[in-house]
Amino acid sequence: MAERSWITRKVVIVGAGAVGSTFAYALAQTGLADEIAMIDISRDFAEGQVLDLAHGRPFFPSVHIYTGDKRDYADAGVVVMTAGAKQKPGESRLNLLQRNVAIIEGVVDDIVAQSSPAVLVMVSNPVDILTRAAWKRSGWRRGRVIGSGTVLDSSRLRYAIGSKCGVDVHNVHGYMLGEHGDSEFAAWSMTHIGGVPIADFCPFCGKCENWPEQRKQIEQSVRESAYHIIDYKGATWFAVGLALVRIVDSILRNRRSVMPVSVCLEGEYGLYDVALSVPSIISHKGVERIVVGRLSDMEKLAMDNSAAVLRGVIGELESAR
Repeated sequence: MAERSWITRKVVIVGAGAVGSTFAYALAQTGLADEIAMIDISRDFAEGQVLDLAHGRPFFPSVHIYTGDKRDYADAGVVVMTAGAKQKPGESRLNLLQRNVAIIEGVVDDIVAQSSPAVLVMVSNPVDILTRAAWKRSGWRRGRVIGSGTVLDSSRLRYAIGSKCGVDVHNVHGYMLGEHGDSEFAAWSMTHIGGVPIADFCPFCGKCENWPEQRKQIEQSVRESAYHIIDYKGATWFAVGLALVRIVDSILRNRRSVMPVSVCLEGEYGLYDVALSVPSIISHKGVERIVVGRLSDMEKLAMDNSAAVLRGVIGELESAR
């Protein structure tokens, strides 16, 4: 089916749990979507979330929020996948991953069966592995299946730099790249404050006695952010919900924003057949173009390491199937 040159303002959210419902709540307040359909394996749970949201309609822009089913994929502009299986007691990581891949493939089959024109945004973890699996299953152009990747991690990086340097976070620009996980890395060579490269800003700032050491600490704190939040309250959902609004906004409004989403690479950065986060132009097509920036030698090694980690997981998964 030929892709449409326009995109409907209907968003389908698969998974009505903490992330899916928080995203729906944040999205409803923007006025960005005309329709928000929520789908969950427990229809009663989805009904409860929808009713709770619908009672707030007098307080946010007009939007139709309802419990959906697979027929809603047929005219969706964006499908956001937040659902996934939880680990059972004694279950191995590989078995859990196999179950989640099966869930994702079932949803993708339903989306394709409806001849959906949507862009599919993967949020379920491990997002890079599941993004690749969803894309392979769909048979679509690769840019139509993207993962939320390190958009949130990059926001955490900007927050940390802004806090350390005493600068408004909106004037800090930088990316965490690679795996959405322990092997992600900060692309310091692409980081700047108000257009000034971070390395040049430091002498002007004068807040750090040892910037290289501070840089390592910031990067490590970003990697560990989710673990700290999970230790405190069990899961993360507020910031990722806002990150998803930003991604979906760029798709529905065709903004062509540059964000580090997870996408399958076909030679960019010297990598093939692995999905990880790289700066990408996001439009109504999904990933319209990947931005291949100049990484330092150390950053290129970190990117290769991230890809190797993900290939190891892919190899385990494919050997077990």
